[in-house]
This record gives sequence, C-alpha cells and structure tokens, in this order.
Amino acid sequence: MRTDMHVQHGRPEPGPEIWIRGPVALPEEPSPSPAAVTPRRFSWVGVHGGAGASTLAAVYGGHDCGRNWPGPADPPSVLLVARTHAAGLAAALGALEVFRRGEAPHGLDLDAVVLVADAPGRLPRPLAERVKVIESVIDVYRVPWVAAWRLGELSGQAPREAAALARLTGRFR
Repeated sequence: MRTDMHVQHGRPEPGPEIWIRGPVALPEEPSPSPAAVTPRRFSWVGVHGGAGASTLAAVYGGHDCGRNWPGPADPPSVLLVARTHAAGLAAALGALEVFRRGEAPHGLDLDAVVLVADAPGRLPRPLAERVKVIESVIDVYRVPWVAAWRLGELSGQAPREAAALARLTGRFR
C-alpha cells in the first residue's frame, strides 16, 4: 500500500512505499442503536370492508387508509389487507391485478399482502390454494385469529405467529 503517492499527468510519481501483509482492518462504523433506527412507515389499505386495516395500523403502527389509496402526505409503501375468506382473497387478487396493470396511483410501492384470519383454525383447502396463488406473486404475511382484537383489546402483545410482520413494521411489542 503506498502512503505517499502523487499523481502527475495521469501517472503516479514514485515515492516511499509501505507494504502491509495480511488483511487490513477497516475502522468500524458505529452501528445505530435500536432506538435510533426509525421503523419504516406503511400505509395499510383494506381491499374490502372489515379487512382489518384499522386494527393492524393500531397494533403495528403506520397509516390507516381504510379502503382508500394513500394520499400525497401518506407513506407510499402499501400493505394490502384482506381476510382469509373467499371474498377477501378474491378482493386481494383484484387489488394485485390493479397494481399489475399499472392502474394504482403513481408513486405507490406495493410491499406485501397481509392476510388476517377470518376464523380460528386452519383454512379449508380451497382457500389455502388461493393463498398459494397470492404467495406466488408477492410476499404474504399471515395474521392468526386474535380473540382479544375482536373485543377491541389492541394494547396486548402481537401474536407470535405474526413475528415476521412485526419485524417488517418495526413493532415488537
């Protein structure tokens, strides 16, 4: 490694040289503290009535757009929200088609689809197959049935089955 090299006319001038054997450690940059990292903000867009966008915005943070597209002052990163019943999954596929055709408002980024369980337990096979179709085109985050949310109790812990969604939104309560 040369420590004293001058360049004239595009060619280096000779000067003292220092050679180092082995890897050279670069100075470490201080990593930001967890408190200093600002979680990414999202706009939650329900693709049908009762999808759960308001509940998810309350639990995970971000902007609740209801069933509307985000406005100019809202975060442009969109999370589409749907229930896992047949009508909800069909609405999610329809909203994905709007993005695919380029008919969504300019400047929006579709980040993922969030599927909220419409009932406790496993999905019936026909619904699980529709979920696979959605998963084949975009990231999908699943939120299980949370009885407390049904009662309006949103201040408790987010379900551990939705840990990936908590990481995405930066909400680890």
